[in-house]
Amino acid sequence: MLDKMSNQDRKYATAKEALAEKIRLVQDFPAEGILFEDLTPVLADADAFHIVVDELAAACRDLNADLIGGLDARGFLLGSAVAYDLGLGILAIRKRGKLPPPVHSQEYQLEYGTAALEIPADGQDLQGKRVVLVDDVLATGGTLVAARKLIEKCGGVVVGYVVVLEVPTLGGREKLTGSPLVVINA
Repeated sequence: MLDKMSNQDRKYATAKEALAEKIRLVQDFPAEGILFEDLTPVLADADAFHIVVDELAAACRDLNADLIGGLDARGFLLGSAVAYDLGLGILAIRKRGKLPPPVHSQEYQLEYGTAALEIPADGQDLQGKRVVLVDDVLATGGTLVAARKLIEKCGGVVVGYVVVLEVPTLGGREKLTGSPLVVINA
């Protein structure tokens, strides 16, 4: 059995340091002119993943959540680790068509068309629950805004947004009103 790593044994002192070293930059993905910041190497490195989760969990703890909402798909990985660390449950907020019915659904606009997020309609009591939404990247803010509307539609209260990275030029921050935003790589 592996023992948990002590803070003294870690390669990175901060998430920002781990992200700077481990993020893989991919030019022209998913479209020409975009520099994609791939978190896969961060997630695969135990030290980097640990410090990122620690800082995400600290931000969520400060927001006094009852439940962590992880957005499909990398938000599942990060949110699950945070929820485990805090002793909370994880609400998997899925893309349309991934859950069996009945579901609660919230559509949102994409550049060309619409998409939707869903959560189960049965067995999920969100009434009055304080939810922190966790995702990997804040870009346009569309998915986080849709997730907030979905939680509110089900009686929950979004008390904060916690993300690893932000693409500030896309204006997502301006759409996230009413609750604090924490970007750990800010």
